[in-house]
Amino acid sequence: MQFGFEAVDERAKAARVRGVFDRVASRYDLMNDLMSLGLHRIWKAFAVAISGVRPGDRVLDVAGGSGDLARAFARRVGPQGAVWLTDINANMLARGRDRLFDAGLSVPVAQCDAERLPFPARYFDCVSVGFGLRNMTHKDAALAEMARVLKPGGRLLVLEFSKVWAPLRPAYDCYSFGVLPWLGARVAGDAAAYRYLAESIRVHPDQAALAAMLERAGLERVQYFNLAAGVAAVHRGYKTA
Repeated sequence: MQFGFEAVDERAKAARVRGVFDRVASRYDLMNDLMSLGLHRIWKAFAVAISGVRPGDRVLDVAGGSGDLARAFARRVGPQGAVWLTDINANMLARGRDRLFDAGLSVPVAQCDAERLPFPARYFDCVSVGFGLRNMTHKDAALAEMARVLKPGGRLLVLEFSKVWAPLRPAYDCYSFGVLPWLGARVAGDAAAYRYLAESIRVHPDQAALAAMLERAGLERVQYFNLAAGVAAVHRGYKTA
């Protein structure tokens, strides 16, 4: 089991990931803006745009963190729909809940493990996970759970860092292993958390491998869309039965 580049026991991984997000929760949104130069907002908007979510739909945002995707989906589904915000980390979930309240949105929240979702089968029209899958201990189990709670015809969206275009990799590595920990130390007071971030991206499945994982979870018509030359990618798959 990988925690960044370090091999750890699977129980240790969950605890260490929880520790990372406990430490950075208060500066999570600021760091996202600084790290991506605001691009994460465009990437999330693109994911929502291709989701097919309509007024009245039910949406589940897994590992929803500070609530960016949940907020956008809540505005799409309107008062007749429902959006659930979930995260395994209590600090992140509380931050997301508070930000949604500040935006005038009352969204149900649930602290839960993505590998054991507390929802019935075939319940949601769309399930999303943004920048959370790579932190999960058993990615295949989490994807299978997300597929389980989708209705037939429902969509799973995975927005995640991915494998960047080869000519950009030297510059991207320099940024990831030099600039990110430096920013983390000065803005969030935690260089190690952002060193883990860079490492976790490198050991995460690339675009094609993640597409195959969605197919193994029972999803069909799987596509992926590269963003910023593959710095991130959105994967979309459909549940047909």
